[in-house]
Amino acid sequence: MGKDNGPVDMVQGTLDMLILQALRNDVLHGFAIAQVINQRSSDHIKVETGSLYPALHRIERRGWITAEWGLSESNRRAKYYRITHEGKKQLKVEISRWNQMVAAISAILNPPTEEATFQKVSS
Repeated sequence: MGKDNGPVDMVQGTLDMLILQALRNDVLHGFAIAQVINQRSSDHIKVETGSLYPALHRIERRGWITAEWGLSESNRRAKYYRITHEGKKQLKVEISRWNQMVAAISAILNPPTEEATFQKVSS
């Protein structure tokens, strides 16, 4: 979907993966995580606060991230998130699942041509 069509709705479960990816090499507060996802998706994916913070709490409960309070760039108190070793392992699992899903959807959307199918059958 292009920018003209508005933000893309996320497939269920992808937000956790996107948050873990945003934190892979950085320690960020919630608003910064949303900005990273937005920027890296060229404004196609907008993470709403109503989705972001419940996801952060869920991921923290699972032990995939840790959080501690600090001061933001604007000198405001903010909770900073860091990915854990378990979170990095989970990110690899999530990326693998995502790649399998993309391959499966791609196979459905781009079926082999009749000629290619005929060649397989007659081989």
